[in-house]
Amino acid sequence: MTRRQRVRLVLVLGSLIAVGPLTIDMYLPALPAIAADLMTTSAAVQLTLTGTLAGLALGQLLIGPLSDAVGRRGPLIAGLALHIVASALCVVAQHIAVLGALRVVQGLGVAAATVVAMAVLRDLFSGTAFATLLSRLLLVMGAAPVLAPTLGGGVLRWTDWRGVFVTLAVFGVLLVVVAVIGLPETLPAERRQRGGAWSTVSLYGSLLRDRTFVGLVVVAGLAMAALFAYVAGSSFVLQEGYGLDEQQFGLAFGAGAVGLIGAAQYNVRLLRRHSPQRILVTSLSIGTLAGLALLAFAVTGFGGLPALLVALWVVLAAAGLAMPNAPALALSRHGEAAGTASALLGAVQFGVGAVAAPMVGVLGNGAVAMALVVAGGMLAALAVLFLVVRPSRLADLDPASAVVVVH
Repeated sequence: MTRRQRVRLVLVLGSLIAVGPLTIDMYLPALPAIAADLMTTSAAVQLTLTGTLAGLALGQLLIGPLSDAVGRRGPLIAGLALHIVASALCVVAQHIAVLGALRVVQGLGVAAATVVAMAVLRDLFSGTAFATLLSRLLLVMGAAPVLAPTLGGGVLRWTDWRGVFVTLAVFGVLLVVVAVIGLPETLPAERRQRGGAWSTVSLYGSLLRDRTFVGLVVVAGLAMAALFAYVAGSSFVLQEGYGLDEQQFGLAFGAGAVGLIGAAQYNVRLLRRHSPQRILVTSLSIGTLAGLALLAFAVTGFGGLPALLVALWVVLAAAGLAMPNAPALALSRHGEAAGTASALLGAVQFGVGAVAAPMVGVLGNGAVAMALVVAGGMLAALAVLFLVVRPSRLADLDPASAVVVVH
């Protein structure tokens, strides 16, 4: 595969994965407005975010094996169509329960893009090449969380929160065009999984019996939990707690995402000198220390908003280093079932995120609540890495020696 073809692939896959962060993040500046318009509580509105994450988790478990059985393109296009319909219905939702249910359906649709993009990348590459291209992919998909709250804030200047879902529906239509034109089938018929539902259950069972794989998947999920705790709580903490308006919040949120993206891109350079294992351990250690500092700043008020944002930036940067390497190490063990393995990975990541997001609301939606969940996620990820995966097993993984597979 030429360099030009790789760049095109990353752009196509990045645009597909971007629909997930956009669906999750774009309406964040509108959460207080939704609560007021639908006459409900902030915790109830946050459950609509949980619904999206739950839909993403469940959808990936279903779509992963399906894409391994019938190919990548069909499930992708069907999922995007489902997302378009759900987004359009969100525009006319009049009750928080209806909006929450539709957000679950949105998540189910988005799951197809997330699973298929990861599976396509794993169809074509493995090992360090996979980790490197995943970091490049994070640059493209990272533009979505940077732009989403800012874009959402811009939409809110001209319309109300329902306009955000109109925008998501239009974006979904554009993605169907991109998928049809720009993404070839990467899973030939001879490599597809056979055997129906029992084969799927058996395959999930074999993955779950792999302690190292499961441990790395949980590590990735807990790092994602820290990220989604920030996503769920930041709009209330920064707007209601520190007085930022919707546009200022979008800029502050985007600045944090820049740290996430920058770290993910720096990971490409680090991989030239260090192993993914070493980067993973170091990044989680730094992220845990930054999370504990964040908690201290939130409890004491020391340093005010600047100190809080700096600590958050470091946590997000650490997550930007951990998130490409934990999946790369996990998926390097199961290239024969990339769709199913990617689905399990994504389901755990978004499933744990779905639990973390409402925890911030349950704990009070303040800076302390957000910091507690963020720090807890990073600390738990580091603990699982050492206690479940264990350094000896981690050292045995050698994705750097894997050859690049191009079909």
